[in-house]
Amino acid sequence: MGLHNLKPAPGSTHKTKRVGRGQGSGYGKTASRGQKGQKSRSGYSMKRGFEGGQTPLQRRLPKVGFKSRRQKPQAINVDKITAIKELEVITLETLGQIVKIKAQRVKLIGSGAKELRERIKDSNITTSGK
Repeated sequence: MGLHNLKPAPGSTHKTKRVGRGQGSGYGKTASRGQKGQKSRSGYSMKRGFEGGQTPLQRRLPKVGFKSRRQKPQAINVDKITAIKELEVITLETLGQIVKIKAQRVKLIGSGAKELRERIKDSNITTSGK
């Protein structure tokens, strides 16, 4: 059986509605658009979210959501984890043996963080304060 003799089942298809082609067609005069109003005019197109002049929902609700793609450094408090103060060289590997590091960058915070600045040998580790 070839593809050229495929036909839809009898009664499964309908003729397309031809509007605005005279009174005899049944779709003449207003062409199924009703009487007056914005929707009956030619060239009419409704904006997305238009609610008939009422303030649309997307303008009534507050703006929400922003997620920065820049990853914040993981803060580690040196005062709470005293084992960091005993490290001779502070890198991500040596810190990882003491604390579970989730981020690529680490910031050492706390009152004892400034004294550790000379021992930091990794550019991804910073300390708080100047």
